[in-house]
Amino acid sequence: MPVNYLSAERLSKSFNEKILFEDLTLGLDQGQKAALVGVNGCGKSTLLRILAGIEPPDSGEMSFQKGLTVAYLDQSPRFKGQATIADAIFDHEQPEAAVLKDYHQLLDKEHPTQEEHKKLQQLLEEIEALNAWEYEYRAKEILGKLGIHDLEQTVDALSGGQQKRIALAKVLVGQPDFLLLDEPTNHLDLDLIEWLEDYLSTRNLTLLMVTHDRYFLDKVTNEIIEMENGRLYRYQGNYSHYLEKKAEREELEQQAKDKARNLMKKELDWMRRQPKARGTKAKYRVDAFQDLKEKASVNLTKSELDIRVKEKRQGKKILELKNLGKSFGEIRLFENFSHIFTRGEKVGIVGKNGTGKSTFLNVITGQLAPDSGTIEPGVNTQFGYYTQSELRFDQGQKVIDLVQSVAEVITLADGKVITASQFLNLFLFPPTRQHDFVSKLSGGEKRRLQLLMVLIANPNFLILDEPTNDLDILTLNVLEDYLQQFSGCLLLVSHDRYFMDRLVDHLLVFDKSPVIRDFPGNYTDYRLEQNQKPKQELATPAKEKTVKVKTSAKKKLSFKEQKELASLEGEIAEMEQEKAGLLERMNAGSGDHTELAQWAQDIESLEEKLGEKELRWLELSEREG
Repeated sequence: MPVNYLSAERLSKSFNEKILFEDLTLGLDQGQKAALVGVNGCGKSTLLRILAGIEPPDSGEMSFQKGLTVAYLDQSPRFKGQATIADAIFDHEQPEAAVLKDYHQLLDKEHPTQEEHKKLQQLLEEIEALNAWEYEYRAKEILGKLGIHDLEQTVDALSGGQQKRIALAKVLVGQPDFLLLDEPTNHLDLDLIEWLEDYLSTRNLTLLMVTHDRYFLDKVTNEIIEMENGRLYRYQGNYSHYLEKKAEREELEQQAKDKARNLMKKELDWMRRQPKARGTKAKYRVDAFQDLKEKASVNLTKSELDIRVKEKRQGKKILELKNLGKSFGEIRLFENFSHIFTRGEKVGIVGKNGTGKSTFLNVITGQLAPDSGTIEPGVNTQFGYYTQSELRFDQGQKVIDLVQSVAEVITLADGKVITASQFLNLFLFPPTRQHDFVSKLSGGEKRRLQLLMVLIANPNFLILDEPTNDLDILTLNVLEDYLQQFSGCLLLVSHDRYFMDRLVDHLLVFDKSPVIRDFPGNYTDYRLEQNQKPKQELATPAKEKTVKVKTSAKKKLSFKEQKELASLEGEIAEMEQEKAGLLERMNAGSGDHTELAQWAQDIESLEEKLGEKELRWLELSEREG
């Protein structure tokens, strides 16, 4: 029998006059990996905060199974005070962290006393009893993957993106039983997202998260929970399965609505024929009529986000970059980069955090001066620059006022002129929301408003720096459709692989080298090429080594070792195949929660064995030459 980990009943929450949800009931069992999806402002993040105990519900009850450790990752975490990274990450109330801290403090002493020597021995015994070495190894592995090295650095000096990685490290290092994650992929580079995706999909844990990353959803989850009109709709399986089942549900709902309307016409005719004095005789018919009326009047229409703004016509010359270079101190971000943009060109930019992607965008838009080279935009080129920085506004400013400060009227692609209020309506801001203060909008709504502010200027060269952060999937789908039909140039930085794959023709790759590489293809093409590199380069260091090392100094493989090497290749291939099969079964969502938990455990065990066998294979193959 599946073990229930979370039980929430009849939860309700409102902000001012806006009802987010009423009477929500939700339960999750051990091993479930579920995601909340829905439009911005529907209450996904609020529900996570309620479940995490950060915010109280207006009504309802919730509880986790007794003894569970629960960890919560905020969408925009902030650490206050002068705490170091080590203080922020390690929960010193956790026995393993506390005993390791005491041990390392004593170990760092140059001249420990005899009493301290005894204390050190006692701590070693506690470490062994708590299996704290494994905790330390796991912590170092996770911190290393997330690029967190200087643990004595103060947290409040770090950027929002760096603080998000520290918060993520904190929830993973503790190895909780239940994870609540709000947009875990925001501010992570693509390599880190793929590592986190693999980590969560293969660990035996229970998970409820909010994310807009569709590849991430597809690989990690075995259930999708959709929030719509204050209700929850649950779909077993991953994101691809959800899309299929959601379409079926909406079709059935439309059929039910049409049927209710036809029945209601008949019932309405019957109601009108009845004398008023006989109304009490057929009360059940009256009640049935009211039920039909509710079903027939359900609003199944979806708000459509149509953002086809008239673009300023481009001339022959759009933008030419000649021998562009930029450094900060001794760090060279890029140098000698030249490129001539052509009409309709769609370019993606990829690279790890800190390699200069945002700096490059700031240089070509004139916000930063280059150290070398020239930037020559065309006469008719008009940039629209969507940045990672938060929307700037006065606390007393309303949504409509902010938009009207840029344009009173907007010209659409078909030549029609509409008011700022009408344009906001197209952007899913109904009249009631337009007169709200900007400060009251959700994070996703502010990002959507920021996008609107860029587009109303009618740009023909769009530069988008991480536009997918905090946007819901519906908005992303429509934005993708718009950008595919956008006739101007597009320069895109995004950690959303699905978004990148749909839009770009080629990539500019930023890495440790100051040379920007132009790759012909989308992100998936690039990753396939990257994955081939280790295999191609594996033999090269070995060949170089055999030239330098004398043959007499190399120990030949014994007959037994030769047989071991031959069998290892087959064993590794079989284990990879077994792992792929388990991942496929997990992603299909076909098993119950007990089976899902067991499969996750099997995958984790397989990965450990695979690592050992691959290391052994490398050792033997290098000696064989």
